[in-house]
This record gives sequence, C-alpha cells and structure tokens, in this order.
Amino acid sequence: MVDEARKQGLILVGHVPDAVRASEASDAGQKSIEHLTGVFEGCSTAEDDFLNGNKGPKRFLETYNEPRARALIARFARNRTWQVPTLVWERGQWLIDDIDTSRDPLLKYAPSSWRNKTWPMFTESIVKELDTDDVSIRRRFVQKELEIVGAMHRAGVPFMAGTDAAAGVDVLPGFSLHQELEYLVRAGFTPLEALQAATRNPAEFLGLQDQMGTIEAGKLANLVLLNANPLEDIKNTRRISAVVLGGRLLSRAELDQLLAQAESFSKSH
Repeated sequence: MVDEARKQGLILVGHVPDAVRASEASDAGQKSIEHLTGVFEGCSTAEDDFLNGNKGPKRFLETYNEPRARALIARFARNRTWQVPTLVWERGQWLIDDIDTSRDPLLKYAPSSWRNKTWPMFTESIVKELDTDDVSIRRRFVQKELEIVGAMHRAGVPFMAGTDAAAGVDVLPGFSLHQELEYLVRAGFTPLEALQAATRNPAEFLGLQDQMGTIEAGKLANLVLLNANPLEDIKNTRRISAVVLGGRLLSRAELDQLLAQAESFSKSH
C-alpha cells in the first residue's frame, strides 16, 4: 500500500494493521497513526505474539518495556510520524461499561438512530470482544495511554487533535474535540500546544500553512472567538462567544439557532 500510494502521489495515513509493526509502518513512510494502533505492541516484549492477535490492556501493561518504548518513540520523532491518539475514543472504548453517558447534556444533538441503534450495537460488541479485562486494569491502561502520549510529545513526535466519529462511545463530532484538548493537557501538553494540535499542526500536516492554521493577514478567516482565555484553562475553549466562518460573523445568538436546528434534526434522524 505504501509503495502504491507513493507511485500515485498519495499520502498514507490511518491504522497500523494488526500484522504490521508500528516501526515498519513508520519506516515505510506512513505519515500518521490513528488511535495509537501498533504503539503499545511496539513497546512490548511480546510484540511478535501480538502480531497474531491475543492482545489487550492486561497483556500490554504486563509486557510494557521502557527501552523498547523509548526506541519506538525516537523512531517516530526521527521519521516525523504524526500521532492522532483520539483519547476521547480510547477512553470511551476501554471504559464504556464504566462511564455513565446518559446524563451528558450534549446527547440531545446525537441523531436518534445513533442513540437507539448504533450506540447499543457498538456497546455490545465492545463489551463482548474488547473489554474482557477487569475494569481496574482498563483504567490503568487508559492512564498509561496518557503517559505514553506525553512521552512522545516530549520527544518531539508531532501530534494532531482528533476524536474519530464512530457512534459507539458517545463521540459527538465537534463537541468532543474540546474534551480531546483537555485530555492532551492532562497528558502533558500546555494549553497552547493543545490548541496548536487542533489548528496550526493540521495545517502543517496538510501543507496548507500559507492558507490556514494561524491568524495572519491573507489567510482564511475561520476563527472561534472566546469569552475567556484558553491559555489559562483549556476548558475555556467551550466558552464560545462567536464564530467567524469564511469571513462571515456568526453571533452567539446565531450559533444558538444552529444548535436548536441540530437538536430538532437529531430527533427525526
């Protein structure tokens, strides 16, 4: 796939397949890795066994090896292998039976088909196939994910913020990105670095720094205006006063109207 993508002038991104090492994908030129796929395998003394399956949080934690982790992280940094850890999705997947999403005030924006069909289907499959280790072990693993993200960040591995859009773990496109930024800060990013993971860094990844990613004259006028400083508290990204989209100002009142429309739409779809 890497060879063909190179021939076609395409950039290869995505999951690291189960039968491929993250180090191999990085060396071959895969530009980004999503969901930390292959990362814990590569940090383990049991990586060869994991290539054939039989893996999960308990075995990842039991076989985690610090020297192997440092070597893999150094490789990512050297190869500029970007990471999109989707920590919201990871937490939702591994702790799906330990999180009460029923009181989430944002649920009203989720399509009814997600709430009534897709979420229950995903939840059942995750609980049966993935969350077979004790929940205390899975909590430790989710914390270890934060630690390894922090270690990669400190080593100079480039990051982008993303959440996936799978409807199985209470992920709501757009809304969940704010939570992702909070998790990045929890992993050791400064609030500014977390913001850059959602703004400047994607522009660099896409080679569009001359058009977007930072606030400069001549660039696309897509801005989120806040009522409080996110550099003081990353949660302030949720305190949105207005949005400038393509040069058009959308006031708080107009944004609330759009949210009302989204809520109405979700009830019938």
